[in-house]
Amino acid sequence: MPSVCIIAEHQNGKLKKSTLNAITFGKDAAQKMGAELCIIVMGHHISGVADELKSYGVSKVMVGDDPLLENYTAEGWGYVAAEAAKKCDAVLVGMASGTTGKDMMPRVAVKLNAGMGSDVVGFDGAFFTRGMWAGNALATIEIMTPVKVVTIQATAFAAAGPAGGEISVERIEISLPQAKTRFVEMRETVSQRPDPTEASVVITGGRGVNGADNFKIIERLADILGGAVGATRAAVDAGWVPNDLQIGQTGKMVAPDLYVAAGLSGSIQHQAGMKNSKVIVAINKDEEAPIFEIADFGIVADLFKVIPEMSELLEKEKS
Repeated sequence: MPSVCIIAEHQNGKLKKSTLNAITFGKDAAQKMGAELCIIVMGHHISGVADELKSYGVSKVMVGDDPLLENYTAEGWGYVAAEAAKKCDAVLVGMASGTTGKDMMPRVAVKLNAGMGSDVVGFDGAFFTRGMWAGNALATIEIMTPVKVVTIQATAFAAAGPAGGEISVERIEISLPQAKTRFVEMRETVSQRPDPTEASVVITGGRGVNGADNFKIIERLADILGGAVGATRAAVDAGWVPNDLQIGQTGKMVAPDLYVAAGLSGSIQHQAGMKNSKVIVAINKDEEAPIFEIADFGIVADLFKVIPEMSELLEKEKS
């Protein structure tokens, strides 16, 4: 039976939230194509991740577990993903459109002689939809090869939940060819706060925060709510915060339950990275700021007055 294959992404032994969004896309696509849903997971010592995937109502979980796959490389993971897709008789192969997906999936497409669509936000069974110009226009595209490869805009889909029942896990027996690249080291940003793409609350500061020291009030509110800190490109370019906190078209795409936008205008480039948030609260002195056009709640006021007051009230509530 043909299959829709979704490639799972994980970090430090935990399944990434974006994979659950991709599974939702995969379930819908499989139904429309009359196919089964197969999940491919790769790495080393990943039995816990594979076991977690069994409960999401998929048809099959295929596991590539090898010491050579412990650390991601596009060459190694891409080869295994393509071979696993062949074994699954895949007609559609997808992965969340994060850093890894954007790096690896073009390689997978080449190995499968497949056409590819990037950042897809919809599929009707024949045509894919993807955003253009920071999401201000939608393009309908047709991939005409027998096998189709896509990266999936995770924020456009709800996260899949456990569907009950379990299925067996199948090990992928593949001999890896001699590698031309090798993993050297990982320089990971260490933080006690969650990654913005994984957090249910994101507090983002923009140009109006006006300095690295002033970001402490953003961080305080995020810590009280157990959320993540985000930033606009202007704040990152100014050196106030690390670039891994950038939200927007050229940064991370987020869709938390609560998004607080403080001191940012809300350019279309920034909106492209957060407009799918469930509740958006905007704080800006300029009542004409574009962010108010998409905000659920707007506060026209000085963020240096509002944010500390919010933090103090929340701390009192918690105590």
